[in-house]
Amino acid sequence: MRILFVAAPLQGHLLPLVPLAAACRDAGHDVVLAAGNFPQDVLGLRTAGIGARFSLPRSAIRVALRHPGLARAEMRGTAGVGMVGELFGRANLALIAPLLALAERERPDLIVYEPLTEAGAIVAGRLSIPSVLQENTLWPATELFRAVTTSTVLRHHSIPAPALTITVRPPSLRDSPAPDGVSMRPVPFSGGGTAPEWLLTPGDRPRVLVSRSTLDGPNDGDPGPAVIAAASQVDAEFVLVRPAKTHKLPANVRSVDRIPLDAALPHAAAFVHHSGAGSVLGGLAAGVPQLTTPGAGDRRHNAALLARRGAGLSVEAGSITAADLTRLLTDTTLRAAAQEVAAEIAAMPSPATVVPALENLA
Repeated sequence: MRILFVAAPLQGHLLPLVPLAAACRDAGHDVVLAAGNFPQDVLGLRTAGIGARFSLPRSAIRVALRHPGLARAEMRGTAGVGMVGELFGRANLALIAPLLALAERERPDLIVYEPLTEAGAIVAGRLSIPSVLQENTLWPATELFRAVTTSTVLRHHSIPAPALTITVRPPSLRDSPAPDGVSMRPVPFSGGGTAPEWLLTPGDRPRVLVSRSTLDGPNDGDPGPAVIAAASQVDAEFVLVRPAKTHKLPANVRSVDRIPLDAALPHAAAFVHHSGAGSVLGGLAAGVPQLTTPGAGDRRHNAALLARRGAGLSVEAGSITAADLTRLLTDTTLRAAAQEVAAEIAAMPSPATVVPALENLA
């Protein structure tokens, strides 16, 4: 079977699809990842670039000019799915033609796409083949699908509903029941890098990993500066991953380039980051408490969801204090809740067990 996996050319959208794509390849299927901005490692999968004309900033400017109030709410993280639907509705226009050309060459039997790349559904409809919607955030995939397909620029397109929806949210983090379909364990994948040996064992002091978004922009929630300012007052070792600043760090702060976070997190005492869905799910899979910074897009939603579950703290990026970091390391209820969710995730079906459901469609 030939399967085309489709994501917007943004690493946060693509990386969650890689484990299932690799499982399909390992089951003997011919798999292609269609996206762009690929990381250095995609587990040896074949890739095809479709993002040459894709520009999220350009789409954002055009949508903001037409919907200024919605754009302001999006920067605060309070727009729900309204802005993201309009934004990715327009952004998807640049993906339809290159994806269709790729699909006509590859002749896939099935297209799997993430919730903000409805170009995958459009092309599947044109080729009369089934499509699968794979959730990759903490928003229900069906809500995002509806927001994009009913956006101003796509609502007149013929966009078939997915034949199957895959849900990756752990049960206790779902605001609403999962749609009909299948559940799949969210397998953390960071896209490459090598972790130094000292990160793969516990340190002499509690270790806190500090990460930031792969996208720079307004209200991106980078916790690094506040953590650096407070670190000397906390009895812990802080490790900044891809930091914006690397000079004049306190004695208990180190920096590393891109690393596979999934390899380092099990040896960490806590995780501080920008509230990206992949980071939240990666921290939960490792069972470590998290401090997340609410920001634009879905990040306020993600931070609030984690805090309500009791598995982390939500603190504005510029307001992180030594007391917050100390609580993150010493509050046993945070760790207990994180480990409860880790057990939920471990009990969810692995990507390999979901492959037969895809085979049945084709």
